Amino acid sequence: MLSQQISGFQEALNAIESLSLDDQFALLDVLHNRLKLRQRHQIVQEVQEVRQEFMAGKFKSGSVDNFLAELDR
Repeated sequence: MLSQQISGFQEALNAIESLSLDDQFALLDVLHNRLKLRQRHQIVQEVQEVRQEFMAGKFKSGSVDNFLAELDR
């Protein structure tokens, strides 16, 4: 399975290297924008999950000192 992933990755790299330099930069821009968008979606999802947990009362309130004391237990 891992060798198939590496092979697919290498095939993608080979395909990219066959593009012109301008196309490679354009592809880089597209990938960068898509990654930022995916990251934003992930953050939104995590915030929604945290809000749901907060609304369900799964959070404790306290000071930083309380938090650090909990970590030491």
